[in-house]
Amino acid sequence: MKAHVWVMLKSTVLDPQGQTIQRALGSLGYDKVKEVRQGKFFVLDLGALSRDEATKQAERIAKDVLTNPVIEEFRFEILD
Repeated sequence: MKAHVWVMLKSTVLDPQGQTIQRALGSLGYDKVKEVRQGKFFVLDLGALSRDEATKQAERIAKDVLTNPVIEEFRFEILD
């Protein structure tokens, strides 16, 4: 099983890197882009766990290791 985990800054947290990317896009002619938020993407190979165990483990890893819960949130999906 594999897990895909996306970690993003909470919407209430300023994202200076996203703002820099948005300004760069505007200068390249992509001025219709209204907002950019940057984040992190992880692929976890969880071995031969059951779907239920893989879900529990991915959630624990995302919560305890991959995110700072004060400023970040996450979502994940389990792939067969």
